[in-house]
Amino acid sequence: MSRKNTIRNQELSEDVQEEMSDAVEEKVEETQDFIRTIFSPGRISTYLVTKNLPFVAFLVLLTLIYISNRHLAERTVRQIDRLGKEVKELSWDYKSLSAELMKLTTQTEIAKRADTLGLKERTEPPIKLEVLKEKR
Repeated sequence: MSRKNTIRNQELSEDVQEEMSDAVEEKVEETQDFIRTIFSPGRISTYLVTKNLPFVAFLVLLTLIYISNRHLAERTVRQIDRLGKEVKELSWDYKSLSAELMKLTTQTEIAKRADTLGLKERTEPPIKLEVLKEKR
């Protein structure tokens, strides 16, 4: 079974193929040995774990603070959105009530409401009264 080298478009000899497969097998063994040494009982001892326990607890504390800060930020953003919508609604209410008040305070509307109470609108201008002071 011969393989083609895709770079040179030539067939590789069996010796070269065997060397390549040996090199790959060596690298796989080195990787497996490295992983085994890291997780071997001699590497991770109870002394090493207890020695680094305060650091691990510190990392856990930082993680909890990070998570709670993230939740607080998301809750604040939701509250800001909700308050923004509420402000818009209140602004609409203010504008509609202001327009209604402006309409109700026009002279014709006041005259209509006064007419229901039996009051009439004056047609003649008001009379100015002058008080004369006596000179002594």
